[in-house]
Amino acid sequence: MKGGMGNMMKQAQMMQANMQKAQAELANVEVEGSASNGLVKITMTCRNEVKRISIDDSVMDDKETLEDLLVIALKDANQKAETTSTERMSSLMPAGMKLPF
Repeated sequence: MKGGMGNMMKQAQMMQANMQKAQAELANVEVEGSASNGLVKITMTCRNEVKRISIDDSVMDDKETLEDLLVIALKDANQKAETTSTERMSSLMPAGMKLPF
């Protein structure tokens, strides 16, 4: 009984270390969100740190459209970052175990 509990604790500690390592790696993984066929692009990390914004000259004259496209591209990048993070983190979990976030 005692050996089984010790094994479980070692496995839990190893899983926690692997998750921390994956979280650190995700800070460097970049995703790109875009709007209107790439007229506006936002590159961000999976930790939601915006790295780059690219805006096509053709949308510079219309402030409202540009604002809307920025919001769309940011939401797209955020969704991709969340999906990537969830996929990477869930691969570390034992089968049937759900992430709490």
